[in-house]
Amino acid sequence: MSSMTATETEAIVAGGPAPRPPQRRTAGGVAFAILNYAVFIALVFICAYPFYYLIINSVSANDLAALGEVRWFPEGFHLSNYTQVFQIGGLPLAAAVSLTRTVLGTAFTVLASAFLGFMFTQERMWGRQFWYRFTIITMYFSAGLIPVFIIMKNLGLTNNFWVYILPFVVQPFFIILVKTYVEAMPASLQEAAEVDGANIVQIFFKIYLPNMTPILATVAIFAAVAQWNSFQDTLIYITDQSLYTLQYLLYMFLNQANSLAQAMANSGGNIGALADVATTQTPTSIRMTISVIVVLPIILVYPLFQRFFVKGIMLGAVKG
Repeated sequence: MSSMTATETEAIVAGGPAPRPPQRRTAGGVAFAILNYAVFIALVFICAYPFYYLIINSVSANDLAALGEVRWFPEGFHLSNYTQVFQIGGLPLAAAVSLTRTVLGTAFTVLASAFLGFMFTQERMWGRQFWYRFTIITMYFSAGLIPVFIIMKNLGLTNNFWVYILPFVVQPFFIILVKTYVEAMPASLQEAAEVDGANIVQIFFKIYLPNMTPILATVAIFAAVAQWNSFQDTLIYITDQSLYTLQYLLYMFLNQANSLAQAMANSGGNIGALADVATTQTPTSIRMTISVIVVLPIILVYPLFQRFFVKGIMLGAVKG
């Protein structure tokens, strides 16, 4: 019998498992670890650098940024690009519209996805298979832009704030995620609640909804990003300037910046607030500043949900 160390002997006498001897790392293991770290650092750099590039160019001297000379560190640091962009008329109202549609749209989408995903797991639901397939098929087929526009107009949703919310409440992909997540939860939760006399609504709100945090956080991230970044619905359905979103307003400003700057240079006059901004900035600085304004809020929000996102997308995608 091989001899045991004093530590192993003490562990056996105490009734506990013997500690594992330290494992030596081989040269191949060390090389793999170094390669692994190098690959992940490179991937992080590739993903993070475009955002960093936008930020440093938006706060650097506009002439240097236009020439592409700002690559690693800010040159001629200033914040006038942001102060001038924020002077665009209607910007505060547009930001409020975007924030409101993001909050309300995300809340409605999350609640609808949670409830429908839960109900599609209930075998006693009338026509469950039919309604589930009827919902999922909309992922693959669409009526097209013109029929959808006619429907929205007939429903009175054109030039209406609710056109940002109602068409996006039911999202089949989110329902699939929630349904798969609910199916992985123990059926005994619902059985115990039914024994105690709870109805289906009470079971959903008091039993299942509090236990759906990971998958609902995942749905919330997807929905919030889609709502915040959307501007095409404004382009199609909205002509009332009081309902313009931040993304659509900045999109218009970006498209008009070059022509306004040229017109200002040719006329030497004042053609409005947008022209003032365009003449003090270059098209490059305008693009960088607008991109940062649109992207930064989502970048700041995502880390708050990241831990729920990873767990939710794994549990919601694979039934275990």
